[in-house]
Amino acid sequence: MERSKESPVAHRIGTIVHVHDIMQSRYCYAIVEPSGKNFSPDFTPHFSPKEMLKLGIFEGKYCNDCRDEFPKDWFTEALISDTPDPQLNFFKIKSRQPLSIWRQNGWIIGPDPRGWFQWYCRYYLGRRLPEVDAQQIKRWKSFARHAGQIKAHCLPMDTDCRPRQRQALLQWAYDPFI
Repeated sequence: MERSKESPVAHRIGTIVHVHDIMQSRYCYAIVEPSGKNFSPDFTPHFSPKEMLKLGIFEGKYCNDCRDEFPKDWFTEALISDTPDPQLNFFKIKSRQPLSIWRQNGWIIGPDPRGWFQWYCRYYLGRRLPEVDAQQIKRWKSFARHAGQIKAHCLPMDTDCRPRQRQALLQWAYDPFI
């Protein structure tokens, strides 16, 4: 995204966000809803993108070249690394697959080449794409099965039980501390 440090993107209704990064150029989208509000009634994430980044997701290797697209304050306390580091994940466990696996499985939907979390960041900011949103929300809802497995096999708040699933829940904005 092209912008100077003096004039950050205002993520307000009516703003057009222009994206120029390693994976995407000449893409733009409109902010049509207030940031963090007016989500689909069946989409109730437990964490905001800022909270997820602060807790430690994707081994610190996410949004490295596209931070300018998002609010600067999302990254003030984010755990970020130039190379994947499982120790930066909240549960200190490797939990991400290469993007090639996501592409191979058809998990990259619409104009979000980095996958679900990129979609969620843009949705959180107020972008709405009804068909893409419906698909991604359906994927998010199906991820709840992992919370069910943790509830069935772990004592409440035993965060040492099933850490990989807990990390995955966090990376999908679910509460992993169940």
